[in-house]
Amino acid sequence: MRPHSYARACALGVAIAAFFATGALAGEYDITVDQVALETEDFSKIGIGYNGSSTPTVLRFQEGEEVTINVTNNLDEDTSIHWHGLILPYQQDGVPGISYEGIKSGETFTYRFPIVQSGTYWFHSHTGFQEPDGAYGAIIIEPKGREPFRFDREYVVQLTDAHPHSGDRIMRNLKLMPDYYNREQRTLLDFLDDSREKGLAAALDDRSAWGEMRMMPTDVEDLQGFTPLINGKGPQQNWTGLFEPGERVRLRFINSSAMTYYDIRIPGLEMTVVQADGNNVQPVPVDEFRIAVAETYDVIVRPTEDRAYTIFAESMGRTAFARGTLAPREGMESEVPDLREPPLLTMADMGMAHGEHGSMDHGTMAQGAMDHGSNQPAHTMPDGSIMQGMNHGTMDHSAMGHGTMAQSAGQPTHTVSDGSVMQGMNHGSMDHSAMGYSAMPATAADPFYAPGSGLTPQAANGGKFLSYADLKAQKPLYEHRDATREIELRLTGNMERYIWSINGVKYSDAEPIRLQYGERVRFKFVNETMMTHPMHLHGMWSILDVGQGKWNPIKHVVSVAPGTTVFMETEVDAPGQWAFHCHLSYHADSGMFRKVVVEGGPGGKSAGLDTNSHHTTGG
Repeated sequence: MRPHSYARACALGVAIAAFFATGALAGEYDITVDQVALETEDFSKIGIGYNGSSTPTVLRFQEGEEVTINVTNNLDEDTSIHWHGLILPYQQDGVPGISYEGIKSGETFTYRFPIVQSGTYWFHSHTGFQEPDGAYGAIIIEPKGREPFRFDREYVVQLTDAHPHSGDRIMRNLKLMPDYYNREQRTLLDFLDDSREKGLAAALDDRSAWGEMRMMPTDVEDLQGFTPLINGKGPQQNWTGLFEPGERVRLRFINSSAMTYYDIRIPGLEMTVVQADGNNVQPVPVDEFRIAVAETYDVIVRPTEDRAYTIFAESMGRTAFARGTLAPREGMESEVPDLREPPLLTMADMGMAHGEHGSMDHGTMAQGAMDHGSNQPAHTMPDGSIMQGMNHGTMDHSAMGHGTMAQSAGQPTHTVSDGSVMQGMNHGSMDHSAMGYSAMPATAADPFYAPGSGLTPQAANGGKFLSYADLKAQKPLYEHRDATREIELRLTGNMERYIWSINGVKYSDAEPIRLQYGERVRFKFVNETMMTHPMHLHGMWSILDVGQGKWNPIKHVVSVAPGTTVFMETEVDAPGQWAFHCHLSYHADSGMFRKVVVEGGPGGKSAGLDTNSHHTTGG
C-alpha cells in the first residue's frame, strides 16, 4: 500500500490536490440502484441491488486512478452509496445528513475522488435499511507496484445475512420485543441440565442473576432466522470457485452482514492472512478466523489435491452457516461440517465476576451492561465527552463506575478536558470501591476477550484461531508518536427498550465529537453491553493498539467484545464531517452513532454541507 504518512503528506487535502494536478489515470463507472428479486433456498422477496442484480457488484479500481462514478437511483425513495474504508474528501463519503443530502428518486449523483490506496473494500447504502435489504457490493483496488505476496488467482467471498423480513420490519419487531428473533432461549430442560452440572443452588443463583438484568445468556445475536449468503448464493446454491491443484488462491473475504459475525474455516486447508481491512499485514497462518460485521480479510490458500474443499462460515451464535466450495471442476462438493454448540454469555461478558457458587462478586465487578438512568440529566462537551448522572439503585442493566473512585449518592459530575468522565452515581449500599475497566490482562486466552468469556473463539480442529493480537502491519503507514489526548467512548444501551448509545446518549441527543486537524487522538472503547460492537470511523484510519507500537495494524473497523476495553489511535488528517458508529445496522439506527467534525487543516475550519458534485434528473 502506498505510504500516506502524516509527516510526508502533511495533509490529505494537499495530497489530493497534488494528485489532481498530475493528470492521473481516469476511469468512469455507472451504477444503477434498483429493486431486485432475492431468491434463496429458504425464501423469496423483493430487495435492493445494483445494476439490476441481487449478485453483489464488484468494482475494480487502480491505485492512482481518479474515478468518476455515476449513481442513478431507480428506487421510489432516496438512496446513497458509502465507499467503506476508502480515504477520500468528506463530501464524497456518501452519508446523508453528514457528507451530502443523498440521492433523490430518479436522479443521478456523480462521485469523483482519487484512489490513494489499494486492497479489498466494499460499498453499501447508508440510507435507512437498504444495506440489509441487499444494497452492497465489493471493491478491489489493485496496487501500483507488486503485491508482497504471490497468488495465481483470486475470488471475492462476500458474506451477508439475508432475512425474509425487511429491515424496517425487523427494527419494529426489535423495538416491540428485543428477543423477537432469539430462537435459542433457555428452557426448563436447560435449567435441569445446569442443576445436574453445578448444583441446584448455583443454577438458581445464575438464573436469578440473568433475570434481574432482564437478559439471557443466549443473547449473542440480536437477529436469527436469516439465510447466510456467499456472493448472493445460499448454502444449497453452493457458490463455487475453481482452482488448479498447486495454485495459490487469494480469497477476499468481506462481511457485508447487517448483524452477523462469522467464524470461517476451510477444512483441510491452512489459510494465511495477508491483509486486514485492505492493509497488508505480516502473514499469519491460521486454521480459522472471526470476521466482524464490515471487516475484510484477505487470505491465501494452496490446495494441492485434486478434490473439493468447503468454505464454511458459521455464525458466531451457531444458528446458521454460509457455505461455498473451492474445487478443480464445477459440480464437485466436499463434506459440510455440522454447526457447533451455541455459545453462552457469562458474567464475564457482562463485566461481572462470579463467585465459586455463581453469586455475583461486586467487590471486583467491572462495568455492567445497560440502563444508564434515562431520567438523569446528561451534558455533552464540545469534544464529545459526556457528563451524565445515573441511577443504579435498581441494578437494571446498570453501568458501573469508572476508575477506582468510591462514589456515593449525590456526588457532582465532572468532565476533564481530555474527554474522560467522572460521574455522580447512586449505587445504594453496594461497595464499588474496586470497580473499573482496564486493558485485558495478558493471562486472558485472547487479550481481546474478557477472561472467562463465553465468546472466546476456538478453532474447530484445535489449531490456530486468529486474534487481533496476531495482526502486525507489514509497513507502518504513519510515523509512530504519542497521542495528544484520549477520548473515552463507552458503548452503552438498553436491551429491554432496544436503545443503543455511546456514553449513555443516543445519536439524536448527542453533540458531535470535535477533533483538531493534525492531532493524534487515542480512543478508549469501553464495552458496557453484552453485545459485540464493530466500531467504524469514516474517512480516517483506525490504528488498533495490539501492543506492537509502530507495527500496530491499520483498520477501518475495530470490534469490541463484551466486558472489554480496546484502544485505537487516529491521525486526524482528513478535514470535514464524518460518521462514527457501530456497524450493526439496528444498533446504529437506534443510537450508537456519532458525527465527527475535524476542524482546521486545508481550507480552514470545516464548513457546512457542500456536495461538490453534480445532480441530474432521469437516467
